[in-house]
Amino acid sequence: MSRTFTREEFYDLVWSKPMTHLAKEFVLSDVALHKICRKHAIPNPPLGWWAKKAAGKPVKQIPLPKMKTGDADRITIASGELKAEPELIAEARENARVLASTIAAGDEPPSNPIVERTIEKLRKAKPAPVTGLASVEQAGLIKVEVAPDSAERLQSVLNRIAAAGAALGIGLVKTDKAAAFECDGETIGFSISEATRREKHVLTEKEVAEDAAYRKKREKYWSKPASWDDEDFSVFPPRFPEWDYHPNGQLSFELEHAYLMGASPRRSYRDAKVQRLEKMAVDIAVGIKVLAAARKEDRVRREADARQREEERQRRERVLRQKHIDERRSKALDSLLEEMAALDRLRRLVSSLRAELEADASGRVVALVRFAEEKLARRELALSADGLERRLEESRLFAEDDDHDFRPPAYY
Repeated sequence: MSRTFTREEFYDLVWSKPMTHLAKEFVLSDVALHKICRKHAIPNPPLGWWAKKAAGKPVKQIPLPKMKTGDADRITIASGELKAEPELIAEARENARVLASTIAAGDEPPSNPIVERTIEKLRKAKPAPVTGLASVEQAGLIKVEVAPDSAERLQSVLNRIAAAGAALGIGLVKTDKAAAFECDGETIGFSISEATRREKHVLTEKEVAEDAAYRKKREKYWSKPASWDDEDFSVFPPRFPEWDYHPNGQLSFELEHAYLMGASPRRSYRDAKVQRLEKMAVDIAVGIKVLAAARKEDRVRREADARQREEERQRRERVLRQKHIDERRSKALDSLLEEMAALDRLRRLVSSLRAELEADASGRVVALVRFAEEKLARRELALSADGLERRLEESRLFAEDDDHDFRPPAYY
């Protein structure tokens, strides 16, 4: 839970022990603590001051300067995180806590219009018969589920969270779904609900009468077989709830859950014996700032991974595409070489037979020679430069469309 000090109280604290010791108490780095001091114009002991004091040498304490007009007269130190966090998350948390030091946590915040509309809608909602909780879930409004009696307190809590968020550059905005926080380009949904207390159900007078009437009717039914055709009787007894649920006034604030690579910032804030949501508004605002940083880092990392996977996929595809092209070209070239060899054999055959035939010869051999000569002419034309150009164009070979009919494997 956050702690609030006046400037004088914080000044006395800074000069009561070394900054490194004080930073550990606040779960802050001494660098962040120095930033908070500079932000609020609070002087701190210079380097070597504590060593001189420990050695009994005379030291001088720098007096606290007067507060400038418009400066915050109180300093809020948001709670830190004791567990180890990734460097980026830890840095985002410290920066947010430095910003949050100017928030006057005890002041009554201004009313937020989205909060007002949500509470107005909540007061008109009918409580659920089982839990006694009324809910609001509408585009542009905050998603809530609390007892009607908690509406006034809920309004104060939400206004405090909205005001603390605004101090850190976090806006409460309307979306197509419920209202959400907008921070550093990230939209973060949230909800607030009230817990219930479960008690064993005790039958009401009406239910006792209902049960007695059923038992009486059942006894009559089984004792008089003539009444078995009575359609008004049901063999099933009336059902009563086993448990009763009562709102217990404990509110729970939840930021939307999403899986983040390598980070798990806090998302839940609940009432407890000591801490109440009203006192955790600054901590919640810091938590939103941290979650936004984590989500942004996660998105950037996922986009980088996606780009890397796409580049690798394209590299594999280029290899397969080039292999496809080489195979098509090689197949076409082998086919042409076979055609050229066949053409050469055909040309020698025609030349040899012509040399043997007389000018006025006739017969089957002459017909063969004429057929072969026609074939030879067509093949020579097909294998000429112009002929090959047309054939290669039709086959889509040896040009930019060499990859015709290439289909990359579906498994990547």
